[in-house]
Amino acid sequence: MERTFTYIVGKEDAGKDIRTFLRARGYSRHILASMKPVRDAVLVNGEHQYMRFPLSEGDVLCTKVRDTESSVNVIPAPVPFDIAYEDEDLLVISKWADTAIHPAPGHPANTLANGVALYFQQKGIPYVFRCINRLDRDTTGLLIVAKNILSASVLETALQKHEIRRTYLAVAEGLVPEEGTIFLPIARKEGSLIERCVDLQTGDRAVTHFRTIRHMEDRSLVELHLETGRTHQIRVHMAAAGHPLMGDTLYNPDGIPGIGRQALHSARLDFVHPITGEQMHFESPLPEDMQALLQP
Repeated sequence: MERTFTYIVGKEDAGKDIRTFLRARGYSRHILASMKPVRDAVLVNGEHQYMRFPLSEGDVLCTKVRDTESSVNVIPAPVPFDIAYEDEDLLVISKWADTAIHPAPGHPANTLANGVALYFQQKGIPYVFRCINRLDRDTTGLLIVAKNILSASVLETALQKHEIRRTYLAVAEGLVPEEGTIFLPIARKEGSLIERCVDLQTGDRAVTHFRTIRHMEDRSLVELHLETGRTHQIRVHMAAAGHPLMGDTLYNPDGIPGIGRQALHSARLDFVHPITGEQMHFESPLPEDMQALLQP
């Protein structure tokens, strides 16, 4: 996929070279290196220039970023997903349950990556799958997929800086306190490739903020915000707090019968658009199976 960007150089950027100007706009060193051999990748006022060229106020700087090949190891396949938003730079997708993000030996062609690959194949567009925030196989809801290397670079940096606000809804066992924050480090459980656990000695920093929306007789609807993004973070933290998610057989195998999956949904995403700088907000309603858990 190819994307062209145009910038008008302002007074505040006059005198900066092209490399400095682009680095401030999220171009990684890898992106800049990939552009160097391409004659028309960097144009100033319609003429090719090198990265050290000094810019002047009013200059028109055009860049081209390219993905020349699709993700060759991802087989296009009809895996369903819903599109909440799409433009030239990103997709916001609402993922279904029982859908892993990436292919693996146990599921080589029934993942979100396969479905997105087919979507772009049908459009005749080369595409590299770049999923910014990840969801467990049976967690539903919103995630961001970057459509080019620049939007991916900017969004990945925003994620690392905790500038992408992720809001989850979960149905947890018991009466969860009104609000609070869980500070418990998380590590891989010894002897397991999948399971995580709280480990006060060797675990990585993990912080989850929660607020209870509704109490029922033996369960609670809880809103959660991730400050960090450890694997299975919400599931591990809620189980450690004594309120495991309903249906989470990995972290609560003897729990209350649920819905055949952990009752967890990525309900809202807030972030700044990687190219336009516009504030973006998306919401996804609670799935029907989770709504059923809240019925009297």
